[in-house]
Amino acid sequence: MATSAQQIVTETGDAGALSHVAIIMDGNGRWATKHGKARAQGHRKGADAVREAIEGAVECGVQYLTLYAFSSENWNRPAEEVSDLMGLLKLYLQREIKTLHKQGIRLRIIGRRDRLSADIISMIDKAEEKTAANTRMTLVIALSYGSRDEIVAAMQKLAQAVAKGELSPEDINEARVSSALWTHDIPDPDLIIRTSGEQRLSNFLLWQAAYAEFSFPDILWPDFTKAEFKLAVEDFLGRNRRFGARP
Repeated sequence: MATSAQQIVTETGDAGALSHVAIIMDGNGRWATKHGKARAQGHRKGADAVREAIEGAVECGVQYLTLYAFSSENWNRPAEEVSDLMGLLKLYLQREIKTLHKQGIRLRIIGRRDRLSADIISMIDKAEEKTAANTRMTLVIALSYGSRDEIVAAMQKLAQAVAKGELSPEDINEARVSSALWTHDIPDPDLIIRTSGEQRLSNFLLWQAAYAEFSFPDILWPDFTKAEFKLAVEDFLGRNRRFGARP
């Protein structure tokens, strides 16, 4: 398309059509194998793509960017790889939060924090507190996250409210369920991007993705650039979203 994603938003005032982009960052390991490097090198190169995605989101006027960084299933990976990923997370929290804050970006972490080490939890708490008042964009990191786990936790929360007499079963509707999820203060994603050419959700935002559009670029995550992000946005803005209605 000749018109850039940023131009479309600026000229049409249609930024609200794309409030939330979520990304399944897939392909770090395959990138490392392809280039004859250790998997840890692939994860480190993937951190550069995170910066590219954030810059692209900001320039396109996206209000929420969610990145699937570490799934609940990833805990089953070899201990050395998990340790490398946690070390990379700590490095990111140490080095990048100041930059995010200067850019006016708020950080939100969703997922099972109880499985994280105490020092990482402390760093997350401080990063969220530091950036809490920022309004330019919200960066959501799905960490130790599994959508089925999230939905089960939401059901337990609602069941406890019913058991205490605080809520009637008849009052449970879609809005109630959404309000019990970890994403209760985040709009559902408009666009979900999964890199590497794979075409599945992998337990990511299952409830929230009900009416999301999808993009599956055949590119490994470490090679993902700001330009690739904008291409996905341009394609999205050219689609006709009907939300189940007749065309």
